Amino acid sequence: MELIPSENIVSEAILEAMGSILTNKYSEGYPHKRYYGGQKYIDQIEDIARDRAKKLFGVPYVNVQPYSGSPANLAVYVAVCNPGDTVMGQSLPDGGHLTHGWKASATSMFYNAVQYHVKENGYLDLAEIERLAVEHKPKLIWVGATAYVREFPFQKLARIADKVGAYLAADIAHITGLVIAGAHVSPVPYVHIITTTTHKTLRGPRGGMIMVTAKGLKKDPDLGKKVDRAIFPNLQGGPHDHTTAAIAVALEEAAMPEFRRYGKQIVSNAKALALELIKNGMQLVTNGTDNHMMLMKCGKGRGILLEKALDAVGITVNKNTVPRDPSSPFYPSGIRLGTPSITTRGMKEKEMRAIGKWIASVFHVIEAYDLPTKKEEIAGYLKKFEAVLERNKEIKKIHNSVKALCKKFPAYR
Repeated sequence: MELIPSENIVSEAILEAMGSILTNKYSEGYPHKRYYGGQKYIDQIEDIARDRAKKLFGVPYVNVQPYSGSPANLAVYVAVCNPGDTVMGQSLPDGGHLTHGWKASATSMFYNAVQYHVKENGYLDLAEIERLAVEHKPKLIWVGATAYVREFPFQKLARIADKVGAYLAADIAHITGLVIAGAHVSPVPYVHIITTTTHKTLRGPRGGMIMVTAKGLKKDPDLGKKVDRAIFPNLQGGPHDHTTAAIAVALEEAAMPEFRRYGKQIVSNAKALALELIKNGMQLVTNGTDNHMMLMKCGKGRGILLEKALDAVGITVNKNTVPRDPSSPFYPSGIRLGTPSITTRGMKEKEMRAIGKWIASVFHVIEAYDLPTKKEEIAGYLKKFEAVLERNKEIKKIHNSVKALCKKFPAYR
């Protein structure tokens, strides 16, 4: 049972596109402007993908060649910034993304990165964001995250960016499918640039897209051309044609009425799961969710223990930092979980209630365990901990229940 919120299950049609002979072709350049011959059908495929994205999102410009989300984000820097320019993004331990200027990323090596945070209650600190923007006058402000469970206030952040003359880029990798489904407010009217992966709530292949809005072209009529140049030749070589085809398929699927129902069900399931976890005594950042994702507090450094314990019952989550986390990102104090994949399998609120009870039960099974304070002792401790889980009768009982539910909702029918 896959509960990592950044993972999903693609359709058989997307699998077919990804496994097609298009993988054999090399296509440096853009449609009708290639550096290799034999591009007639490749050009048609890329044109279709771009046109479908433009129609779905209501934007005038799309690039579907980024290999994934991180290269797409780097292209935005190259398109609108010079090395050394000041940029702003959400701090990684507060739920942000590496490529939004976190210290371990190349984006902080080549740009002057200022990080903003969430408040004690887990919501974005808009007052701090405005104060930092006014103080530092960034060229580029990022909005978007890997672990933020509330709706992004695009309009309020646009007011801040406009106030200081900054580009506002929305990284909607996690919520793209929700935006298409109308289950999350769209950033299109408010931001200049949008980046996304295509494999999370969009339910497509592992790829990326960059979109420029009408507001972006109004700020700089050449912004689309600058983004194209940033992807090729500045950062990438030939696009992955089989991925482009699969993105086109995913966008066609996302245009169907049933996808809107699917996106709304993801959020309904997330809210139901969050409520059940809270009912069973679990602590969630912000006490709930607006999207597909939850952050659960486990106690200092105990995220990895719950991740391993849930693995033992067949439930996959990922350890994750929580706001003001006293522990390191490798041994954080929380887990991140979400509902895209299990919603794809057809599960609804009833199943969320069962899953919430199982997670709480596993949490209580391991309550007596804590990581050693000495880092060198942790690896050995975790091996012993996994052996204990294998022998635990309650863990085995829950695992059997999880397997029984999964058999009722197969990934592929």
